[in-house]
Amino acid sequence: MAEADAPQALQLAPRGAGAALAGFDASALRRWCRTSLDALGAAREEIDALNVYPVPDGDTGTNLYLTMEAAHDAVAALPADAPLAQTVRALARGALVGARGNSGIILSQLLRGVAGTLAVEAALETRAADADLLTEALCKATDLSYAAVAHPVEGTMLTVARAAADAARAVSERDLGVVARAAATAARDALARTRDQLEALRRAGVVDAGGAGVCLLLDALAATVTGEPLQPAPLRRAGRPGPALPAATGAHGGARGASPAYEVMYLLDADDAAVPALRERLDGVGESLVVVGGEGLWSVHVHTDDAGAAVEAGIRAGRPHQIRVTAFAASESFDGEGAEHLRVRAVVAVVEGDALAALLAGEGATVVRVAPGARPATERLLDAVRGTGCREAVLLPGGVEGLAVAEAAARQARKAGLRVAVVPVRSPVQAVAAVAVHDAGRRFEDDVVSMTTAAGHMRHGAVTVATAEGLTSAGPCRPGDVLGIVESDFAVVGADLGAVACEVVDRLLAGGGEAVTLLLGEGGDAALAGRVEDHLAAARPDVDVAVLTGGLPGAPLLVGVE
Repeated sequence: MAEADAPQALQLAPRGAGAALAGFDASALRRWCRTSLDALGAAREEIDALNVYPVPDGDTGTNLYLTMEAAHDAVAALPADAPLAQTVRALARGALVGARGNSGIILSQLLRGVAGTLAVEAALETRAADADLLTEALCKATDLSYAAVAHPVEGTMLTVARAAADAARAVSERDLGVVARAAATAARDALARTRDQLEALRRAGVVDAGGAGVCLLLDALAATVTGEPLQPAPLRRAGRPGPALPAATGAHGGARGASPAYEVMYLLDADDAAVPALRERLDGVGESLVVVGGEGLWSVHVHTDDAGAAVEAGIRAGRPHQIRVTAFAASESFDGEGAEHLRVRAVVAVVEGDALAALLAGEGATVVRVAPGARPATERLLDAVRGTGCREAVLLPGGVEGLAVAEAAARQARKAGLRVAVVPVRSPVQAVAAVAVHDAGRRFEDDVVSMTTAAGHMRHGAVTVATAEGLTSAGPCRPGDVLGIVESDFAVVGADLGAVACEVVDRLLAGGGEAVTLLLGEGGDAALAGRVEDHLAAARPDVDVAVLTGGLPGAPLLVGVE
């Protein structure tokens, strides 16, 4: 459940590190997708906080993350040997179908522009993209994105994308890494200038949220092609916030009076010839209009006071589906379900392994099963929350990467009028501790605080077995070596499972503790637990020990100390 404690944590090289690339192939695209998704997940809250334009609803970071997640998952579903042309097509379609919000739909168009350039090269079935082709892709992506927005406005993510494309085209040294770094640097410079290009940003003292997301994607691109680790760069607020705006101005179309009541999005099956008339109708009923896609499938986004008219325009053009209507002032409900049909509170936990799933389900949690080292899709976690029938839910994510997914799902659930909180557990023992103190009879806030405190007070460790040769922070290891992990860091390399387990427990208890939880997983048995219990009985007779079955696949023992 906690990826930092699982055997795959042996992969110690920073994401994106490696040799510089002479060409951008399908493998590089996969790495870029993963690095981009991680970067957006880590910065999601910061980008949400920057979101004051076009509507100050604080969800740009979440929408960018959800859109990139859909693109990443579409790529991940392909065979490992899929060529670049097929991979970029999957990327573009995944983003189009999964686009969320104004920023997400523009991001999907940027990705479509990149894909359209790379995929048309028949030679790409056997050849990687070079610096010239990457430059062409960035330029095409920007052109398509400007064309998709009904009323483009400078100082937005469009401006940042244009600066990156122009910089890539201006570089005289046609090296892939040089071009990618130039594009990323120019994007950061353009982001800093957005505050002076839009009055809403200047008065709030922030840079453009969508532009900040574009910068992260280009930083990830540069890291991927240069082989250098992605260096986190702050998306700083520029200056002191000014007076609050009386109302949001129209996005990508200038001010049109008061902020509209609804955001309407849907996918549309329609002939390309029907789209110009659709744009004209929607431009008459709303603002922030973006229509992207092609070849019969389109994604439509508009802010409007007349959600019915926006949907009706889609019906006249073709077949709208996956319709989402979000009220800016008061959130919509899922599937038309009213709050009166909901129960009180649920705990939803991301879980690896049958034994752990049974353990937490036995304590009343709703479990979302994932494969070892995997994370659930945001929509799947959201469906689990919705499926509980509760108006309140507490989410327990599956490790560090699962935290971004859980937070994104929580934000979407809140838009539906549900009360959802995330308890940031990093290990199954912390999840067990949180579930153990859960009490649906308490006030929601008190229950969340109690669960968070229980998880936070539980120091955690693990004992696992190396499956590959590698270098850990405790020294080199070979297949079959026993590895002891303390607070997500490799601390012990040994040959005996019981001896390493005892050392892990001792190190966790070095900072104090009154109770030890031993969570047996795959390869762990009563004999291993008994050896640790005997050791503690001699060395720390004051400590209470609890032994449970339900640990991680591949990890014989998980340890918690509180």
